[in-house]
Amino acid sequence: MDCGGVKIGGDAPVSIQSMTNTDTRDAVATLRQIDALAEAGCDIVRCAIPDSEAAEAFGRIRRSSRLPLVADIHFDYRLALAAMKAGADKIRINPGNIGGADAVKSVVALAKERRIPIRVGVNAGSLERGLLEKYGGPAAAALAESALLQVAALESLDFFDIVISVKSSDLRVNQEAHLAAAGKTALPFHIGVTEAGLGMGGETRSAIGAGALLLAGVGDTLRVSLTGDPVREVLLASEILKAVNLRAGGIRLIACPTCGRCRVDLESIARQVAARASALERERPRVSSISVAVMGCAVNGPGEASHADVGAACGDGRAVIFQRGLIQRTVAATDAAAELIKEMEAIWEALM
Repeated sequence: MDCGGVKIGGDAPVSIQSMTNTDTRDAVATLRQIDALAEAGCDIVRCAIPDSEAAEAFGRIRRSSRLPLVADIHFDYRLALAAMKAGADKIRINPGNIGGADAVKSVVALAKERRIPIRVGVNAGSLERGLLEKYGGPAAAALAESALLQVAALESLDFFDIVISVKSSDLRVNQEAHLAAAGKTALPFHIGVTEAGLGMGGETRSAIGAGALLLAGVGDTLRVSLTGDPVREVLLASEILKAVNLRAGGIRLIACPTCGRCRVDLESIARQVAARASALERERPRVSSISVAVMGCAVNGPGEASHADVGAACGDGRAVIFQRGLIQRTVAATDAAAELIKEMEAIWEALM
């Protein structure tokens, strides 16, 4: 499946998606945010289309966007038609609230004609009354059944470019709903935890929810849903994908937690290395990944971090620089950050 040049499903890498929180009718502000999301590593961006004015602005935004755009539509099928005519690379609808069977047929006909994928989205707030009564509330089985019913409705119209979303703010329900639906279809899934919240709490919930699904083999596009600046969503999504070894092209920092054996300011060293690593990723992207270790003592040193491409193990006043567990040289502890950064840059530059 193709979304504006980004492949979804099959053997394609998991793509990172976010959503603008600007007023879509303000094309300038929305494009500015799309640019920021692109710089952060986003692959696909979704924009809300609440009215005809937003649909008109969406067309202008799409013509200037660096990234593929998904139009988020609710309640009025005519907005879906307008967004597709304006160049949407994908649309997000809930067939149950878009305006009836004829409305769904109109949307599907144009999507089929223009080869535009449709994402069907289900959450606790969009469940059909019958399913709520059947399962006694927004249970995982209800979410999965609702999503599969929506898929069946589209497939009955001979439309198969479908992405499924079954999100919940309850992590256990979220996991069970995805696994239940994924067990009955080979269609791609857009995953995440809806309404994850603010700050560390929201980030933790998102990392657990998305990470668990990705480790279970479910997920083709990922959105981290945080309250606030969507750039933070993209940065965290990138880290989640790196953590489960599903995104290459980055520098993975390994650092021990420190203890009473540590005789250096390891946090400062790690922060300096991390800052330079982030800059290298932005300045000179690479397809391959490397790992860099910052270790605080001989116990957590070259042996424990022997898998790292390069690292520093710090002792009392000195540090050893090592590559793949083999010690290269000894330097003053005060030079550990600079020396490790030098080695990291050399390895990064050598990658092709």
